[in-house]
Amino acid sequence: MLNQYETVFVMTPVLSEDQVKETVGKFVKLLKDKGAEIVLEDNWGMRKMAYAIQKKTSGFYYLLEYRAEGNVIRDLEIACKRDERLLRFLTVALDKHAIAYNEKKRANKAQPVTEQTES
Repeated sequence: MLNQYETVFVMTPVLSEDQVKETVGKFVKLLKDKGAEIVLEDNWGMRKMAYAIQKKTSGFYYLLEYRAEGNVIRDLEIACKRDERLLRFLTVALDKHAIAYNEKKRANKAQPVTEQTES
């Protein structure tokens, strides 16, 4: 039984774009090796944080949405705790309402915006 999860990473702001991609790639590979199916990868970019973490006030945010078995989460979180490039991470199990909301949001984002003129 595959459950759907979201994991958000906050990476240290001193990383280059290549290092960010490498870090995310490491976790995506770990998930795929464990049999997870990646639903969405979303790079939120550099953002200011609400409070300082390890004396840093900003960080690179990245969202992964995936389907996996529960034991995969344990392995992912152990890898996250061991990686010094991550300031914080949060994994959330999605219920059917959150999954439906995310799918609707992706569908709306994929539709081109058309302007309507009044006649």
